[in-house]
Amino acid sequence: MKLIIIGLSAVLLSACSSFQKQENEPTAVVLESACEGSTALPAQLTESFMAIEDDGLLQSALGEPNKGKLCQGQVYQSKANAQVTVYRAWNSTNPNSQFGQWWAFNVPSGKIAQYRSDFEICYQWSPLDKMVTCDLKAGTKVVVGNGQSAQCSDYLTYPVSSAQQVYMLDAKNAMENCKEFDGVMSWQAIK
Repeated sequence: MKLIIIGLSAVLLSACSSFQKQENEPTAVVLESACEGSTALPAQLTESFMAIEDDGLLQSALGEPNKGKLCQGQVYQSKANAQVTVYRAWNSTNPNSQFGQWWAFNVPSGKIAQYRSDFEICYQWSPLDKMVTCDLKAGTKVVVGNGQSAQCSDYLTYPVSSAQQVYMLDAKNAMENCKEFDGVMSWQAIK
């Protein structure tokens, strides 16, 4: 019995020593999640943008798992004479959110719950009761990417998404020809 205890102690000490921090070893834990989708532009927009490098803008768009933002992204700049329309669902109780940082190339449609999941929009962030559509000004820098997971509460976490999102800074000054829309209640019977 004594031999078994000594042998077990040696195994445990050996295992513990392999978990001890080695000198010059980083202490930060890197959280990774598998990104879905593509940062490539939709086919109809490839002639409207050029890919550029802007690490600061890219880093401001990327988020950690469960924190929202983008999982992956590519920076693009809109070309002169390009007609690019973007869409944003926003929160009417916060007029400053009309020209926020998160946009889409397609008009919001379908079930609101699915739209929230596709674009990782927690209910606390917006009731999604307004929409604005605008044209991008020439020379506007955007990050095109796919959504990072977002934990909204202990009971609701949206996973990473393949839906493309458009991120930009100072959207108010990057837009022209904007039109606002109100959300209206519309109910469909469940089949």
